[in-house]
Amino acid sequence: MTTICLVRHGETEWNKIGRIQGTTDVPLNETGKLQARACGSHLTGEVWDVIVTSPLKRAKETAVIINETMRLPIFEMTEFQEKHFGKAEGMTAKERYDLYPDKNYPGQEQPEEFHGRLSTGLAQLNERFGNQRVLVVAHGGVINAILEQLAHGEYDGEVRLQNGGMNHLAYASERWEIQKYNFIDHLEVLDAKAK
Repeated sequence: MTTICLVRHGETEWNKIGRIQGTTDVPLNETGKLQARACGSHLTGEVWDVIVTSPLKRAKETAVIINETMRLPIFEMTEFQEKHFGKAEGMTAKERYDLYPDKNYPGQEQPEEFHGRLSTGLAQLNERFGNQRVLVVAHGGVINAILEQLAHGEYDGEVRLQNGGMNHLAYASERWEIQKYNFIDHLEVLDAKAK
């Protein structure tokens, strides 16, 4: 059985101030690096075979930091990069809503294209790393779409997926099944330090 853990990348400055990133290549901030280290510390206590990452800087940096303690092979897959939001990229929620209240952002990647490439990515991942345990470092929009559209099981799409949060899926009976989502216990130590 193939098992994957979808890890949302650590925080960026744009995450912090609410700017939509999409394919804009924004690096991690210091909090994001700490979140990635917390992921690495937690995951080191488990057995994983390989890390797959989106090619965008914030995901790659997260993967590299996680791998400081794990020492796994890392592969990039463009299929797992964030959705392109067209002219909305770089805007805050208010700016987006004022200009595009219907969320029809000019130049954005359409849902069928987005879901199509994620389906392709999951199929390729299962073919290439079948019966392995795979960490996939990706983005909020990517993980949400996979949990909501491409996997089976209980998922509350209203829950905000946390930076550094983990989401576990297993491939069983010819489909991806959600085991748990938005697991953030490993981040509580950071919250405690911030208080």
